[in-house]
Amino acid sequence: MLNYIARRLIYIPLSLLLVLCAAFVVLRATGNPIDIFLDPNHTPEQADVLTARLHLDQPILVQFVIYLRDVLRGDFGDSLQFGGPAMPAVLDRLGATLELLAAALGVALVLGIFGGIACAVWRDRTPDFLISTIAIAAQSMPSFWLGILLIQIFAVDLRWLPTSGRGDGWHLILPAATLAAFVLPNFVLITRTSMLEVMGEPFVVTGKAKGLSAAKLLFTHVFPNALNPILSFLGIQVGRLVAGSIVTETIFSWPGIGRLLIGSIFQRDVPIVLAGVVVVSLFIILANLIVDLLLSINDPRIRLG
Repeated sequence: MLNYIARRLIYIPLSLLLVLCAAFVVLRATGNPIDIFLDPNHTPEQADVLTARLHLDQPILVQFVIYLRDVLRGDFGDSLQFGGPAMPAVLDRLGATLELLAAALGVALVLGIFGGIACAVWRDRTPDFLISTIAIAAQSMPSFWLGILLIQIFAVDLRWLPTSGRGDGWHLILPAATLAAFVLPNFVLITRTSMLEVMGEPFVVTGKAKGLSAAKLLFTHVFPNALNPILSFLGIQVGRLVAGSIVTETIFSWPGIGRLLIGSIFQRDVPIVLAGVVVVSLFIILANLIVDLLLSINDPRIRLG
């Protein structure tokens, strides 16, 4: 396993290199960087100074090499909003985003797994019908609409919870619920499907014949064997959660990386956008590595060579 972890860690720079290449192409393809960095009413002198600063007078290949050199040194440029290095400004928001992601993922996993188990246990009965119907309906619900609806009901009408911002635990409830609803239906459905497949295996029939209680059979035999598809699906959902957090943080004014990226795009603060993309990419890569390790721990048949 250690060899596998070391090999995956070695591949991380390659993955980040591909992200950096894509970012470079996108930044150049979206228009003249001078128009992105400077105010539309900039003077020719300002354009000349920025052209030299960004090495835009050099061939495109030379620009790319200089760009990679600066990034590898951790120099993403100075933020136009904060007047300092871009990476520290992004890392300052990382804690808020991780807090929101952890809360949303915890809620989605717990409710999704128990909801899927309930659907499988009471298959084709009222609980299965209700939970599955709600999960399918929730999949088509836009997160921005749900967030606004929750604010209207619980913050404006009932005045139980704050409308926005980050503070105590009460501030976390609405954004975490909105973000959790973004992936929770998928966990319900994948858990239901996985549980039903395992419940039809011969060893389950054998366990029933031996007189094992339904609860013991369910949680010590069926669920561990149904966990692999759920964990595999979790690796995919991490990326969706990060994407969903951008909208959620914007709606609830949550001071995380997602809201920072949206604001930086409108402010044309390219160094912040680039640093944020790298941090988010690294987080997703490491999260998928952790999921692979959990899969191997849960199922000894999976060997990480």
